[in-house]
Amino acid sequence: MAGPAFQALPGFRDFTPRECAIRNYLFETWRSTARRAGFVEYETPLVEDTGLYLKKSGGELSKQLFRFIDQGGRDVTLRPEVTASLARLAGEHQRQHAKPMKWFEIGPCFRYEKPQKGRGREFLQFNADILGEAGPAADAELVALAVETMLALGFLEGDFVVRISDRHAWTAFATDHGLDADRTAELLEVVDKLDRMDAIAADSRLKALGTGMDEVRAFIADPASASPACRSILADLAARGMDTFVQADLSIVRGLAYYTGVVFEVFDARHSMRAIAGGGRYDSLVATVTDGAVDLPAAGFAMGDHVIRNLIEETPHALMRLEVWLMRHTPACDVYVVVADELMRAEALSLVTRLRRAGVATDFALVHAKVPRQFQLAERTGARFALVVGSEFPQLKLKVLSSRAEESVDAAQAVEWITERVSQPDGPLIAG
Repeated sequence: MAGPAFQALPGFRDFTPRECAIRNYLFETWRSTARRAGFVEYETPLVEDTGLYLKKSGGELSKQLFRFIDQGGRDVTLRPEVTASLARLAGEHQRQHAKPMKWFEIGPCFRYEKPQKGRGREFLQFNADILGEAGPAADAELVALAVETMLALGFLEGDFVVRISDRHAWTAFATDHGLDADRTAELLEVVDKLDRMDAIAADSRLKALGTGMDEVRAFIADPASASPACRSILADLAARGMDTFVQADLSIVRGLAYYTGVVFEVFDARHSMRAIAGGGRYDSLVATVTDGAVDLPAAGFAMGDHVIRNLIEETPHALMRLEVWLMRHTPACDVYVVVADELMRAEALSLVTRLRRAGVATDFALVHAKVPRQFQLAERTGARFALVVGSEFPQLKLKVLSSRAEESVDAAQAVEWITERVSQPDGPLIAG
């Protein structure tokens, strides 16, 4: 049998109601955690001038753009990440905001890369940034937010680790080996892929740069190689009681060219998947994007939904938190109005309208159906209560669908009484 004529494009997803609910869980957790830390929300367009991303992204990003010429002849791109857009936005509006600017954003990004576990061509991303503060306290605040976000998603100590590094340490290493800016960038590219490259090939490239695998490995392993900024951040996080979640690891350099200092990534403890989140300091990006008109130090990180969703599903206690949230938030309605007598449909419709205006999520059968069928529909919607409107009107029956407990209530008091009832846990009904 032939399949459907049209399907979602490779790397893109449909969101069923359950998938939407899981997306909402992530959004709510990201948003509430950021706000508790004093971050405020912003948004940028999904489509930007391609030049914005070619300016100083570097690495593989320029080869992964969803890039096209629009009907106005402009070279535009679906945003592959948000940092460049934020730099543009901050450069234009930063004078209107007190420093530091603690901003966050949640939304889709697009990259033309091979779809696989933890990667899609369209993905949802949580971005948190601090602009206008150059000191390591801002970096520590961002790492702390990343830790708190993981905890809010149900992960525990031992489930994940934040690995912190500093490009300044590698700049000093490169200087000691007489490398210019271009060769330093090549060094960072090799270090960034060290765990994924063939060891012989990596050693060959490093020797061409005047070093080698053994020396680079030794530099990474030596605690004394960590920069003063990195040590300051670790001390800050220890004061917060977060030292068990973080470690210095100079093998982290991040792939994008705009990073200028401290960088970090969040990994699952088993290291069974790619980085869960990552970011760092990009002090020169705002100046680059604004052609020097605004010079604003900045740092930030991003967390994508693909990898964090995979990790939740592989971590029982985090998955349990998600399932509990879904049980509380996915029912289509609180009350399902059962029309037991079609002669009372007008009265039932009036009740539906009054309940909805009172803030009670309410549903009903749009066409005539037998009472047992209406109760089946009520259960399928996930409703907690069924309000039966029948020939006894204005007397109504309210039933708890989970226990079948019921009580009568007069139609005149029904809305107020039910509004109070839905705010309480299921149990013995309150007399009407």
